[in-house]
Amino acid sequence: MNDETKITCILCPIGCEIRINKKNLFIIEGAKCEKGIEYSKNEVLDPKRILTSSILIKNGILPLISVKTNKPIPKDKLFNILEILKKTSVNAPVEMGEKIIRNILNTGSDIIATKTVKKSK
Repeated sequence: MNDETKITCILCPIGCEIRINKKNLFIIEGAKCEKGIEYSKNEVLDPKRILTSSILIKNGILPLISVKTNKPIPKDKLFNILEILKKTSVNAPVEMGEKIIRNILNTGSDIIATKTVKKSK
């Protein structure tokens, strides 16, 4: 079993290729800063992502509204949350920043609108 993994840090434009020992979280090589070290450890222990998607909007000037999580969510819950969003719709008008779903799947993250969609006339 290989205890090493390679992670590309995405926290800055450098994109360090970091090799990390998954068993003891020892950075083997590649991290140029403390942020990269912390990012790599989090990727091994508890990877999280911001989710962006869209949902149906009824009576709006657009058929869909873009949404995102307001905090990173566990990576293993992404597909379950997407399934919920696929079944979700809202009524226009919706304001940018408006909470569409609070504390989705008990992640502590809300689904928020990322744009304003006015009601159609």
